[in-house]
Amino acid sequence: MSQGPRSGLNAVSSALLAMSRHLEVRDVLKTIVASARELLDAEYAALGVPDDHGGFAQFVVDGVSDEQWKAIGPLPRQHGILAAMLQKAEPERLADVREDPRFEGWPDAHPDMSDFLGLPIRYGDETLGALFLANKRCPRIEGRCGFTADDEELLGILAQHAAIALTNARLYERSRELTIAEERSRLAHELHDAVSQKLFSLRLTAQAAAALVDRDPSRAKGELQQVAALAAEAADELRAAVVELRPAALDEDGLVATLRTHSQVLHRAHSARVTFDSNGVRALPAAQEEAMLRVAQEALHNALRHSGAASVAVTLDKRGAGAVLRVTDDGKGFDPQVIRRAGRHLGLVSMRDRASGVGGRLTVDSAPGKGTTIEMEVPGG
Repeated sequence: MSQGPRSGLNAVSSALLAMSRHLEVRDVLKTIVASARELLDAEYAALGVPDDHGGFAQFVVDGVSDEQWKAIGPLPRQHGILAAMLQKAEPERLADVREDPRFEGWPDAHPDMSDFLGLPIRYGDETLGALFLANKRCPRIEGRCGFTADDEELLGILAQHAAIALTNARLYERSRELTIAEERSRLAHELHDAVSQKLFSLRLTAQAAAALVDRDPSRAKGELQQVAALAAEAADELRAAVVELRPAALDEDGLVATLRTHSQVLHRAHSARVTFDSNGVRALPAAQEEAMLRVAQEALHNALRHSGAASVAVTLDKRGAGAVLRVTDDGKGFDPQVIRRAGRHLGLVSMRDRASGVGGRLTVDSAPGKGTTIEMEVPGG
């Protein structure tokens, strides 16, 4: 174990460095999984990012060859212990996953796993994914080894870093869809300023802990606690930067022109037909316009990436002194009640928060096979 903590802290430092190097979500996921496996000296590691239909939008593994992964077959569904972590947002540490009553088996080609450690990756109230490891590498005493409470604490630290990295990466990917190059550059600058100093401090603190772990374990533990505190502060600063950000195109062109341009760009970039229509809408208070744009972007992202729609229509109409926005797709739809019970929401929580934050309301009309309509109404000024 003398090299375990040191290598683990180096893995944390590597993950921090990767945050500044990788902005693609897939690359960040791979880095997190590889770092977690090294950190806890496990045979297998995986990270699942759930979709809103009971499955996983992305599922990254480490310790399984490409040939093994192909033989295993389709991505897993949200069931058993994986579903429990996503729904309850609690860690799971098991001596033998196969003996847990929630265990539902796995495909024939799946590697055999016993001891298990997993926990959700959370950003605020949102569960971004589930990170888990299996088969701790250590001397077996009476056939058992297993992960420890210290392992769980270390993985929790990495999960906080992972939340920052995933949020950063998702924001970056969305920024690429913005229509004006200055907006994309400004967004990257805002995000960088919000967290760069904290990430630098995190790296230095982790390195300090690595240097102390052999000669002064108690001080090393204190440094690790500081890593956790810095990660929380970085998450708060990132959240504040995102909330306060207002697109330059909206300031210059107004909501109608910005939505029209955004729809045109998405129409050219995707196979689905994206249309925009507006009737009689005048300028709204700045906060309401920004909230409507953000909701439209989120709804369009869901429709184009997850619904399988052939057509998506965006409309913005006058209603009294205010306006009503609708994003309607002819995709596969979903059951809102099932999504709510599963703890996933297609960004619906954030969209509702944006609507209520400016005195508006958001409604969702969807059913399996019937497409989806997201409607947001604001009162105007």
